[in-house]
Amino acid sequence: METDFNNILIFGTNIKTENDRQIISKLLNSNPEIEQWNIDLEDIDSVLRIESKSLNASQIIKMITEQDFKCSELTE
Repeated sequence: METDFNNILIFGTNIKTENDRQIISKLLNSNPEIEQWNIDLEDIDSVLRIESKSLNASQIIKMITEQDFKCSELTE
């Protein structure tokens, strides 16, 4: 039996300001494939966490870099 679960993807970004966060917020909130997301503007890497059942890391990196931000997957 297959369980339905979200992937949690974690990225380092250069999203630093509240204005940057609002730009990304519009993008991420408008994407129905993103269940939840948050960004830690206090963290040196501006860590972005995204929960999605269907998107992979490269798709999210493309979305963020198309908004002229840097974005790279952080692996543990």
